[in-house]
Amino acid sequence: MPATAERTAPRDAPELSSDELARYGRHLSLSEIGPTGQARLKAARVLVVGAGGLGSPGAMYLAAAGVGTIGLVDFDSVERSNLQRQILFGEDDVGRGKLEAASDRLRGINPYVRLELHETRLNARNAEMIVAGYDVVVDGTDNFATRYLVNDVCVHLGIPNVYGSVLRFEGQASVFAAPDGPCYRCLFREPPPPGLVPSCAEAGVMGVLPGIVGSIQAAEAIKLVTGAGQSLVGRLLLLDALTMAFRSIEIRRDPECPACGTREITVLRDYDEYCDGRAAAGTGDGSVPAEITPEDLAERLGRGDPVMLLDVREDVEWHIGHISGARLVPLRALPSALGTLPVERDIVVYCHHGTRSRAASELLAANGYRVSNLTGGIDRWSREVDPSVPRY
Repeated sequence: MPATAERTAPRDAPELSSDELARYGRHLSLSEIGPTGQARLKAARVLVVGAGGLGSPGAMYLAAAGVGTIGLVDFDSVERSNLQRQILFGEDDVGRGKLEAASDRLRGINPYVRLELHETRLNARNAEMIVAGYDVVVDGTDNFATRYLVNDVCVHLGIPNVYGSVLRFEGQASVFAAPDGPCYRCLFREPPPPGLVPSCAEAGVMGVLPGIVGSIQAAEAIKLVTGAGQSLVGRLLLLDALTMAFRSIEIRRDPECPACGTREITVLRDYDEYCDGRAAAGTGDGSVPAEITPEDLAERLGRGDPVMLLDVREDVEWHIGHISGARLVPLRALPSALGTLPVERDIVVYCHHGTRSRAASELLAANGYRVSNLTGGIDRWSREVDPSVPRY
């Protein structure tokens, strides 16, 4: 019996009501699940971190399957750009807190499910307190900082971590931190440097892809709880939605892994400074690029200061919306365009959220330009200065 099934089995197996027997009839007819497995699902506690593209289908299918207690961690509100892929929410939910909207939807799916809502950002201070007591964690996050934190706390507490990620047309899924299995750091030892990997907001994602991967995560969680089938422990499932090709590669536990191997990681830490490009503001002297807020930039533009705005996003993002008067030079083309930029003017660089522009501003500063990075990118500009610029 898989370790997770053993974790849930000692709890008093709750009896299923006549309504539940009818509701879960298609599960009960499966010999791999049956009444025993369904009782384990009812006794189980599963935490879903992130109520976004992956967490939406994951939480919905876990609720429909009869998982007794589902925890949700999120702190955001529903935005219209979420609706393309986050199927927990509808048009009427725009502006509502995600957990409030999600709880209404999940209770509508299955009134027998108990919801535990954690309306906060998961961080090193609260992760262990939130995660402890759950049988399985489903990682629906969309950023490396939280992904590494989820891995580390799951390894520390001995709780399986059902991993999923999506970008553009490609997806991945696996189960980490299971007994004798690898963890996320066995595959990717350290977080990537800021700006190396674009976010879904920057690179885009096919709307249905999180639905596929999130459903796979729900299936893995159900299998872990019930003991049915063979899980993705020790395998990384890869999906290319453009060709609709699936393949899996074997991954082994790394004895030198600082999390699950040598156990060097004994204290949880936040990785925002490594993953999100949130470095301290520079002095603006050309050695380290400074940061400028949208409000300060608007004030400078309003005064008529001779500031050059440099947009380092891609063409498709530019056509969605841009700041008036800006020049488009995608980050990939910036090195060859250095000689065309004015050395005598202050340059303010922006992208979607400020990560790519941070890399661009460092390149410009190293080449002698007076440069500042727009904090929060055009997304923050749209929220705080000019709402006529579309958000995406």
